[in-house]
Amino acid sequence: MEQTYFRKGFGLKGRIEAALTADYHSHVVDRIRQQGFVLALGDLTFKLAGEFGFCYGVDRAVEYAYETRSKFPGKRIFLVGEIIHNPHVNTKLRAMGVEFLARLEGGDFDVGAVTPNDVVILPAFGVTVRDFERLRALGCVLVDTTCGSVLNVWKRVDSYARDGFTAIIHGKHYHEETKATSSQVTKYAGGHYLVVRDMSEAREVCTYIEGRGSREQFLPRFAHEMSPGFDPDRDLVRVGVANQTTMLSGESLAIAAEVGKSMAQRYGTAALAEHFRTFDTICSATQDRQDAVLKLIAEPLDLMVVIGGYNSSNTTHLAAICQQKVPTYHVEDAACIDAEGGTIRFRPVDAQQEQRRSGWLPPGPRTIGITAGASTPNNKIGETIERIAAARGLTLDGVLSG
Repeated sequence: MEQTYFRKGFGLKGRIEAALTADYHSHVVDRIRQQGFVLALGDLTFKLAGEFGFCYGVDRAVEYAYETRSKFPGKRIFLVGEIIHNPHVNTKLRAMGVEFLARLEGGDFDVGAVTPNDVVILPAFGVTVRDFERLRALGCVLVDTTCGSVLNVWKRVDSYARDGFTAIIHGKHYHEETKATSSQVTKYAGGHYLVVRDMSEAREVCTYIEGRGSREQFLPRFAHEMSPGFDPDRDLVRVGVANQTTMLSGESLAIAAEVGKSMAQRYGTAALAEHFRTFDTICSATQDRQDAVLKLIAEPLDLMVVIGGYNSSNTTHLAAICQQKVPTYHVEDAACIDAEGGTIRFRPVDAQQEQRRSGWLPPGPRTIGITAGASTPNNKIGETIERIAAARGLTLDGVLSG
């Protein structure tokens, strides 16, 4: 029987390596790395975080998508949503003839155009159990690029549901990864989940666990963040905490500790293991990038530029970390910087819209920190550094030829 499900690549990296290099490599970034992550140029000093840009899971997903196009040159190829949260990578795939499946208003992806003769790529975030089953039923070829760190979270919430524990997930309920993760509990009769966005929401849940909450207020408050038929009186008796892999690590750990304290208060420390489980499911790449940026902003900096998609969770969290210490500009790419007009377009932390600001790079010596989310390719980092330099009337020609 012909194989229709692939998770481990096709061994075609040799075929696609030149295309990947052309599409995502940066000589600028290579040179700055070689110089100890520092570039002095005129009166500007750029300091690059020690960990930034494409992580292993993103690298793998993008490579696998390119391999898929090479493996099936004559077939239609679809992608569920976006491969990663970076507009440039997704645009490249469109240019390669990959068609994108959009989510219907009800929540499922529209697979009406897919036939058994087609190939469908599952993104790095994964897909919901329901979407996976629908695609399998069509009989098409599935190429699964789901990140291993995401799969680890799925195993954790699966074990919670199997043992009768509700999964409390620290994440964004509308994010593809959290949708896919929360759906894992639906494989079990009576499996339930509750998504909390931040510590404020977690504390509301803790209040209810301690017996001080109002059911009438709780249900509408979390209506869009809980499993169907969720009953807080029944489903908050035994809970296990997990998280979207790209959330702020410190906040995830603090939320787990808060929930644990409330369960101990309600049921007693001796019985805690019967009512509470937790596991740190932040991925190592997310943690490495957060740690690197914390180290960078501990140095004297005049401003930080964080590069990556506005819908990239790990990128927005890097910007949030930086903003606590230094003026921070989250830009999608180099086009956000007007080298001649002296303005910048950026998305402020916790804002929904871009803003434009003039005078963001004042005259005089300036030290600029640079980092990028795990879905940002190196060429977009290099282009942004070049554009910032151009805003000062500087070029990197000497750096690249030296």
